[in-house]
Amino acid sequence: MKQTSIAPKAATLRNICVYCGSGPGNNPAYAGAAKALGQALAESGIGLVYGGGSLGLMGTVARATLDAGGRVTGIIPDFLSEKEHMLRIVDELIVTADMHERKRLMFERSDAFVALPGGIGTLEELVEQLTWSQLGRHQKPIVVANIAGFWAPFLSLLAHMKADAFIRSGLDVSFAVVDTAEKIVPTVKSAWSKTGTPAPDIALIAKF
Repeated sequence: MKQTSIAPKAATLRNICVYCGSGPGNNPAYAGAAKALGQALAESGIGLVYGGGSLGLMGTVARATLDAGGRVTGIIPDFLSEKEHMLRIVDELIVTADMHERKRLMFERSDAFVALPGGIGTLEELVEQLTWSQLGRHQKPIVVANIAGFWAPFLSLLAHMKADAFIRSGLDVSFAVVDTAEKIVPTVKSAWSKTGTPAPDIALIAKF
């Protein structure tokens, strides 16, 4: 197991990583939220870090950010570059060797994380950040955008885990939940202002 050092928290909120689906879903509210979030990021001067695709909610949030004058960094593994159709008009496009490198770079380049609706990949990315936070590996804000109740089953599962003592005291999962896209950036900013700089001994993540 190799350990990669992660820089301490930046002085200002520069970039937010958005996890979301490569498809649009079947509820127009999802795409509407992705578009509103992209516009809000640009208007706030906060950069978007995302999965690099041009389809679905990924493409929607990236284009909305760009259209509003914001900056976008896309990070995509080589084997997905054709399947998810890379969005080549972003400010910076990084093609990685594999998923592990993609997720590591998304972590390193982001100051906070937001989960919009998505599939298994989105869920896996969200849970990984929650796990690292739970274990004290980072203190970056995490926001779950529960658009049209999309994440309600997941939130119920977490409550079930806690009720059955698999999420125990001292290992609480720390994140915020919002129900509209308009609340995302203010919630991240509020959490950011309350988060201290990680100590050097916990500013490490393990790369497997």
